[in-house]
Formats: sequence, structure tokens, C-alpha cells
Amino acid sequence: MEDNKQNTPSDKDGKKQSLNFYWVYGIIGFVLLGMLVLNSGQDGRQIQWAEFTEYIEKGEVKRVVFDGRRATILLKDGIREDMNSNESDQSLLNTVYRSSDFWLNIPVGDAYLADLKDLSEAHDYEYVYEPVNEWGQQMLMYVLFFAVMIGVWVLIMRRLGGGGAAGGQIFNIGKSKAQLFEKGQGADVNFEDVAGLDGAKEELEEIVEFLKAPEKYTNLGAKIPKGALLVGPPGTGKTLLAKAVAGEAQVPFFSLSGSDFVEMFVGVGASRVRDLFKQAKEKSPAIIFIDEIDAIGRARGKNASMGSNDERENTLNQLLTEMDGFGTNSGVIILAATNRADILDKALMRAGRFDRQIYVDMPDLTERKAIFEVHLRPIKIDESIDVDFLSRQTPGFSGADIANVCNEAALFAARKGRSEVTHQDFLDAVDRIIGGLEKRSKIISASEKNTIAYHEAGHALVSWLVEFASPLVKVSIVPRGQSLGAAWYLPEERQITTTEQLIDEMCAALGGRAAEEVMFSKISTGALSDLEKVTKQAYAMVTVYGLNPRIGNRSYYDSTGDQSFTKPYSEETSRIIDEEVSILIEGAYERAKDILRTNKEKLVGLAESLLENEVIFKEDLLRILGERPFASVEEIIPVAPSKKEPAEKSDSDGEVDEASVPTDSNERESEEEKSEGGTPDSASGEPTDRA
Repeated sequence: MEDNKQNTPSDKDGKKQSLNFYWVYGIIGFVLLGMLVLNSGQDGRQIQWAEFTEYIEKGEVKRVVFDGRRATILLKDGIREDMNSNESDQSLLNTVYRSSDFWLNIPVGDAYLADLKDLSEAHDYEYVYEPVNEWGQQMLMYVLFFAVMIGVWVLIMRRLGGGGAAGGQIFNIGKSKAQLFEKGQGADVNFEDVAGLDGAKEELEEIVEFLKAPEKYTNLGAKIPKGALLVGPPGTGKTLLAKAVAGEAQVPFFSLSGSDFVEMFVGVGASRVRDLFKQAKEKSPAIIFIDEIDAIGRARGKNASMGSNDERENTLNQLLTEMDGFGTNSGVIILAATNRADILDKALMRAGRFDRQIYVDMPDLTERKAIFEVHLRPIKIDESIDVDFLSRQTPGFSGADIANVCNEAALFAARKGRSEVTHQDFLDAVDRIIGGLEKRSKIISASEKNTIAYHEAGHALVSWLVEFASPLVKVSIVPRGQSLGAAWYLPEERQITTTEQLIDEMCAALGGRAAEEVMFSKISTGALSDLEKVTKQAYAMVTVYGLNPRIGNRSYYDSTGDQSFTKPYSEETSRIIDEEVSILIEGAYERAKDILRTNKEKLVGLAESLLENEVIFKEDLLRILGERPFASVEEIIPVAPSKKEPAEKSDSDGEVDEASVPTDSNERESEEEKSEGGTPDSASGEPTDRA
């Protein structure tokens, strides 16, 4: 104990007074430089051969030293003293350290050597031949060269090794870069901060509970899952769930990204995998979280190297061995997250490595409401905030999108000098995120503005008069982002979609171009995004969902993605598909034109209102078009009884589903209200297809 106490102050003092070797290197370099400077100026002034012979003939030369290239001349003592007294500006160092008074270059040739010898024999002075000794200078050059090379190497290895203690960076390149959270310390997120992911939370909470109280499960013969893979679209909360596990689990938590294993040197990735699992086993029970595991988990043989030796594959092989190889790996649980599960190696996905695959989907209506409530906690809001309406107004939004909406709303309120965030700020934030910034200063001619107004009015009128289209919220001809206008809807979240619903949506999407043809007998490029959406939707109906009677109950969609370069049908079938798609689109277009011709007066009134006000809302639509001829859709029934919400108002209950990603049940559209702004005149804000 006493020794420890006595050593403590000395250790502290030692740290404070420790000698920095960089100062030693600097002093040595300064001394060497000084020696070079002094040596360079100690041979006096250069003279020519005639002056040299003149000094010899006067008898003033005491000694001549010839090294094979030049001769140095030392004068007699009396002559030297007189010369130094006359040169008052001579520096002290040169006076003290100067070994000769003059020097001259001796040209190559035997004649000059003979003259030197003859002069030395004819006059009374000492002649000495001393070859040049360059050993010291050469050694200094070698030392400086190797010092620079070693310094560059140490600097490179320190950068690659990520810093650390001096002298150890070269050997740290194969060490793991995982960030360690020791028993929840350093993680400020827990499961209470995660909303809208009840299913995923339940499975992860079970893993955390197993680590805290293993007897509850082991008494029944259960084993802890070796790994869990979080799969889902970007922004759905996969990394947030991992942070919650780090905050809740009272065990060491190692966090790193898949790209941390990738390095330019061969074998470094595999070495880091071994070191990571070695550290985790030493601290077991422990959890390892690998974010974006597709960086190293991509299926072998499908990379761009076309079968060449790939360091990433070596890293993956080492990871597979560590997760479930010949050796034991008890007490270490692997969590991983990716949004590209379809490209992961099958050996990585099997049971025994990732026993659980937890799909983190886009939040539905109830989950979006819970996410809004979490993100609204730190924001000062007034009583006008309607969380139910905001959750219905943001279909397809991920948790990250909702967090962005709340932040943008607060920025809007601060920009306007408000003390609280209002409901209008949230609506502006949604418009800003989906459609982009308003560009009221954009220069648009009167004819273009007139075309845009009728285009948007066509969308609004057709969607109002077809049964399964989404009910309108507002229509705008104010330029926003890349679009010159938009129609905003309140879509319905369906789990399945019928043929009639898809056809109505196509008809509403073509209402803008149909209005241009009906009113002006010509069409423009403004319907590009509408046509793109409708074409994708029609091809999905025919080739993916089996909704065409001529093609029949067949789907040519391959969820494995192995049909990148081949079509799974013949050229004749391809021709039939094109014909059926054309029939679907042209039929919807003719239907839209018939609706607009029948209600031409309402179309003109709606367009004139847009030209006058630029933005019209549902109340204006009711005044111009009257009540919708169809009853509102039935309310969405929550799956869990505990999450049941009161019935929505009939005037805001209509929502829309898009034929988006081909799955067993239609995935909800991420940008249902996005302005279709592919080209300058594109003005539709209809839901976009993601098929």
C-alpha cells in the first residue's frame, strides 16, 4: 500500500516532466546543420591562379594543401594578422574556425600538378597532398535518408492503425475498431424512446431479458439465440433498436459498421474479426452489433471481381467461422442490421448464425401516431396540433422522416418568430419535405400558368368523381421543387388492392393530360411523371399481380433478383403484355376524357379558382364540385384491440394504395402525396409507384 502511495506522485511528476524525443531529434539536427554551415565557410576567400602565384613569389605563403581537386592556402602569421586587422567586418566564427585564408580550384591536367610541384621546390613553403575524406558527409546523408524513410513509414502506419500509443500503431492495424459500451454506459437510448416497433422490440427485449435472467429460460431447456438480423427499409429504426439494446442490456455491447472490417491490406479484415470475437469472449456474456453488414456479407461469387481473390470474401469466411464454426462461441450474441437482405450470403442467413430475422417495416397509421408523440415531447406545441391528422397525412413516412417533419416544423415556427409550433407549421413542413421549397419567384408565362392550372384541375376533378381515388386535401399551382404544381391527397392504407381500385388510380393520374387535350386540343410534356407512374402500374398489373385475363394467373416477378439479364417469357408473350398494357392505359385515358367532357363547366370553374388563388383547399372543392358522389371508405380496423382508435371523420377518411413493391401484400407508398415533378410542367401530386 505504501509503495503504491509513494509511486503515485512520482508517476504523475514523471508524466509531466517526461522528455519528448522530438526535442532530442531537433537538437541533433540543429547541431548537424551548424557543423555543415561552419565547415562550408572555413576555407577563406577564393582566388585565381595568377593571384596564387603572386602570393608565392612575395614569400607570404606558409602552407599549401592539395586534395586532388582544389588547393587551400595558409599565409604566414604576420601577413595573416595584418589581413585580419584590415578586415573589420569579418565574422568572429570565420576568424576562429577558419583553417585557411584562400582557396582555388586546380584544373584537371598534369601541367598544373607539375607547376604546383615546381613552385613548392622553388619557394620556401610547405606543400602537402591530402586526399578528401568524405566518410562523415556520406554517413550523414545515409542517416538522414533512412531517418526520413522511417518517419514516413511510421506516419503511414499510424494513420492506418488509427492512432494509439507511440510505437504500437504498426501492430494495431489488425485490431478491432468496435466501440464498447460497458453495461449500458454511454448509451442514452432505451426501449421507451423507441415507438412504433412493438414486434421488433418484443423480440429484442426477450434477448435482453435472457441475458439478465437466464434461469427463467434455461430451466425449460431453452438456449439463447445466437444472432438476430434486423431487416427493413432505410430510416425505419434498425440502428435505434440496437442503441436501445445497448442502453438496456447490462452486458458489454460492441458496436461497429461492416465497413470497419474493410482494409487495403490482405488479411486485415479477417484479423479484425478474430480480434473482435476474442474481446467479446473475454467479456462474455456480450453483444456484438454490426451495422450495414451487407458491406462484408454480400453473397460470395456475385461481386464485381468476377472470381478473383477478394479480401471481402476472406473476411466473410472468418465471420462465418467465428459465428458458428468448429469452436464454441457461447455467451456472445450477434446483432446486425441491413436494408439489403436479398444480397446477403445464404450461409450467413442460416439458423445457427442468425436464428432470428426481424423485419422492421414502415410504420402504419397507429405506429406513426406513437412516433409523432415521441418526437413531439421536446417541442413546444400549441393546442391546434392534431396528431391523428398528421399521422394520416404522412403515409409511407419512416421514423426518420417523421423526426425530420417535427424538426422542420420547429424551424418554420422559429423563422416566423413564434413562441410555439402550430399545426400549420407541421403542414408546411410536410409540404416542404415531400415537394420541396416553394418558388414563387419562378418566371412562368401566362399560357404556361393557364396550362398548369387546367392540368391540376383535371387531376382534382377526375379523382373527385371516381370511386376509389384518394380524396383531395388541396391543389396548388405554386412551383415547388422540380414541379410547377401539385395535388395533395389523403391516401388510404390498404393491405390489398383490387383491379377496380388500380384502374381508378390510373384514371385520376391521367386526368391532367386529359384536361389539356379536352380544353386546348393539344398536350404538353408536363405529364411525364404521370405517364411513368401509370406505365409502371399497368405493367405490374399484367406481369406481377396476375390481374389481366389474357395473361392469366401468372407472375413473372422474381423476388430473388436472379433474372437481371433474361426475361422469363417469350417474345410472343412480351408482345401480348405490351398490347394489354396499352389497352389498360388508353382505356383509363379515354375514361378520364369522358369524365372531363361531361363536367367541363366544373373543370373551368376549378381552373379559374386556381388561377385566382393559386392554392385551393377541400372547402373550395366542395363549393365548386359539390359533395363526392361516393360514400367514404370504411375505417381502418387496427389488428391489435389495444391500439384501436376512434373512427375517423368521413371527409378525411379516403386514402389510397399504390401498386408498389411486388410482395404478398401491397407495401404502402412512401411518397403518396409527392408532387410529380419530373419535367417543368409536371403538376400532379399523385402517389408515386415504386414497383
